[in-house]
Amino acid sequence: MSEHWPHPTGDVSETAGWRVPGRDRTQRIPRQPPAGRPPRIPPHPPRSSAAPRRRSWGRTLLFVLLILLLLGAAGGAAALAGYVYVAMQLPPPEALQERALNLSTSLVLVDRNGELLGEFADPQSGRRQLVRLSDISPWLIQATVATEDPRFWQHPGFDPIAIARALYQAIREGEVVSGASTIPQQLVRNLLISPERTLRRKIKEAVLASEIIRRYPREQILEIYLNTIYYGNLAYGVEAAARTYFGKSAKDLNLAEASFLAGLPQAPALYDPFTPEGRERALRRQRDVLRLMIEAGYISREQAEAAAQEMAARAFQKPAMTSPAPEAPHFALYVQQWLEQTFGLNAQALHRGGLRVETTLDLRLQRMATQVLRAHLEKLKDKNVHNGAVVILDPRTGEILAMIGSPDYNDTAHGGQINMALVPRQPGSSIKPLTYLVAFEKGWTPATLIWDVPSRFPDGPGRFYEPVNYDRRFHGPVTVRYALGNSYNIPAVKALAFIGLPAFLQRARDLGITTLTRPDYGLSLTLGGGEVPLLEMVGLYAAFANEGRRVPPVPVRKITDAFGNVLYEYTPPPGQPVMRPEHAYLITHILSDNEARRAAFGPNSPLKLSRPAAAKTGTTNDFRDNWTLGYTPDLVVGVWVGNVDNSEMKGVTGITGAAPVWHDVMEEAHRILNLPPREFRRPPGIIEVEICLDSGTRPSPYCPPDRRRIEVFAADQPPPGPEHDLWKAVMIDGATGLLYTEGCPGPPIERVFYVVPEEGRWWAEQRQIPQPPTELCVVAIPEVIIRWPNESTVVRGMVPVLGTVWIPDFAYYNVEWGIVGADGVSWQWLSGPHLAPVRDGQLTVWDASHLPTGWYALRVTAFNRSGQAFVGEIRTYVDNGIVPTPTPIPTVTPSPTPKLLPTSTPELPIPTIVPLPSPVPTP
Repeated sequence: MSEHWPHPTGDVSETAGWRVPGRDRTQRIPRQPPAGRPPRIPPHPPRSSAAPRRRSWGRTLLFVLLILLLLGAAGGAAALAGYVYVAMQLPPPEALQERALNLSTSLVLVDRNGELLGEFADPQSGRRQLVRLSDISPWLIQATVATEDPRFWQHPGFDPIAIARALYQAIREGEVVSGASTIPQQLVRNLLISPERTLRRKIKEAVLASEIIRRYPREQILEIYLNTIYYGNLAYGVEAAARTYFGKSAKDLNLAEASFLAGLPQAPALYDPFTPEGRERALRRQRDVLRLMIEAGYISREQAEAAAQEMAARAFQKPAMTSPAPEAPHFALYVQQWLEQTFGLNAQALHRGGLRVETTLDLRLQRMATQVLRAHLEKLKDKNVHNGAVVILDPRTGEILAMIGSPDYNDTAHGGQINMALVPRQPGSSIKPLTYLVAFEKGWTPATLIWDVPSRFPDGPGRFYEPVNYDRRFHGPVTVRYALGNSYNIPAVKALAFIGLPAFLQRARDLGITTLTRPDYGLSLTLGGGEVPLLEMVGLYAAFANEGRRVPPVPVRKITDAFGNVLYEYTPPPGQPVMRPEHAYLITHILSDNEARRAAFGPNSPLKLSRPAAAKTGTTNDFRDNWTLGYTPDLVVGVWVGNVDNSEMKGVTGITGAAPVWHDVMEEAHRILNLPPREFRRPPGIIEVEICLDSGTRPSPYCPPDRRRIEVFAADQPPPGPEHDLWKAVMIDGATGLLYTEGCPGPPIERVFYVVPEEGRWWAEQRQIPQPPTELCVVAIPEVIIRWPNESTVVRGMVPVLGTVWIPDFAYYNVEWGIVGADGVSWQWLSGPHLAPVRDGQLTVWDASHLPTGWYALRVTAFNRSGQAFVGEIRTYVDNGIVPTPTPIPTVTPSPTPKLLPTSTPELPIPTIVPLPSPVPTP
């Protein structure tokens, strides 16, 4: 390699040559200053010029003479007095660090694992990130010292040698060729005193520089300097410069990059590498820096040559204007808003002190959820679906692990810059668990029976609200478990009518819902008639997952200043008890029951995960919004899918739009975090009880075995007893089919009915489910009468015998006939026993076809179960030939009122039931 390093093309001074005598030596990097919490100071960026500084020869000469005079007469009283006088008029040197830290700095956001999330620069002052000296590349430290202040580690704040050299060069060249300001003097000029160029100001600068050297470690002075100087393109401080020009941290700069940056502060605008002319000037300036590093003994000529060639081959391209946090833009802006609201910080205050905010976000989950959302929305584009949002929350700490406000922040055509995780939208049925929670607090249970039948509710003067289910069907008697699991609308409206709107709204506020503030809500509120942000809905579900304790969503874990001093650290609270753990578990148990939702969603819907998980969908009836929210013991995930402009999707529901996103995000999030499957913890106050599914009560003996289930309850809210079961045994009067009571004519018969209340009669009639009679049978007044034939009739052949047999506690009746003679009637058996009473019907048939013409008698004897007999009889005339003149009718006429036979009448055994012939109508 040649001993002479060739110059880059262009006008370069001869001092850029490389013949450096002596051996190479390396300066030792000083130790890191002790940490301490920095004070706050007002902002103003360090001043820089667009070209190298020039001073008139006269002013420089006066300044040099003054300094020499002070040095030469240090022991004199006049010089000492002047020094003290000047020092007393100046800001205290302790203000140096305060003002350095309070210069506008970039707000740096990192995720929970320390990965850079974004950098927010003060729009008025540019980017700045404060770093410790130990986090700056040694190459940059050496390059800066060699270029700006070679005797930095030795001089007393100002450099007499540099002053003499500057004076000599100024006399020789006729103008200022090199400056004499040391690093401490530059700090004083930029941070502590006014920038005017006067002799008075020069004296102040020298005095303060010496005081600073006296009071501050040189390492700390250099650290402040490197964090405050301007490198161009709105990059203040070395960290911002390293990221602006090389996309890396200052600690990772190599020699080529460090030497390039060290030359920029002399004239940042002139040395702008993003312009062709500026790039060439910056490369020449780098060679000056490398030459000075060789002279200082930091590097060899070979290292300088390699560094120069490396930078000459590098192409500089100005970074595209993108979001300051491209992987989580909505979340980053939300963090800024949270900082302002939580700590009262305005936009200016956020850029003081080099704040480093460790957020709760996990970029691994953020990237995954973004990819999943984009992939599923791509499949739904033909259904007019263009936007969506996802939030992942830790229910125990409230920490927001991911927040995607839209699939593409730069998609202005579909409102990509609007954070839909924060915009209130109608939640559909996803808000129903809140309704049932309040119902549990007012006495309902998962087994409470609700009638899903056509229903009307008052909705103002002369108006009624008639809710319908999503499937346009009615499902009859359903318990709360199946009503919530299948998301039936009518039961949810009945539940809200039961608890009342004020109770619902109060519990919504208790659970962090802030947007349900309109005064005109109706019962449709339980179906999603209000508007709620996704983040607040996720917070609501987190309380269920956290066993009834609410921990508000939080985006920040820790805030430190530029030097690691902790200004704020989040300690997760135990959580505010907002519901009983038992009630939280009951809701969770229902939402995690895949069988409970099978009727509406099928056995293998996206709501079913490879681990226990509770989930609920929501869809507005005009398909403008659909939701899925759900949780495991470790994570809560909420998904919204729709359009920012509120346009309708084409038939996309919560189960087809949001649920697939929810499913994949849930599965992947648990895999990424290596979370094993866990069951939801059951609190001590939960019991299991068998119920009859058709009643929601403990089963009576009549509840069919296949309609019995095991249900969970809060121990102090068990189901009603079996006496309240709707499956009942009912005693029916065998004669009338009416409800039996003592004195009914027929025998009591026990029959089992599913007895529905009045609310369910429509459903029972639609399905032809028999119901027990509602009327009692009429208690019988003894009546045993033969109405035909009678004394006024003439009969022949086969004669139907008509009448009534109706007595209390009826057992049976017999029919007899006989010939009427002078000595009375000789009775013969005709038929019986008949086991059913008869009211105005046929009692039997009398075959009179073989009887001679004459008077005959018919008698009916009815017996009750106690053996008492009741009798009715008549006379009639039989003519089976030529009708003769009738013999006078006997004067004894039977009374229509049956007479009671002597109790000594033998009790006949009750025969088996024999079917009766069809009645014959009365002629």
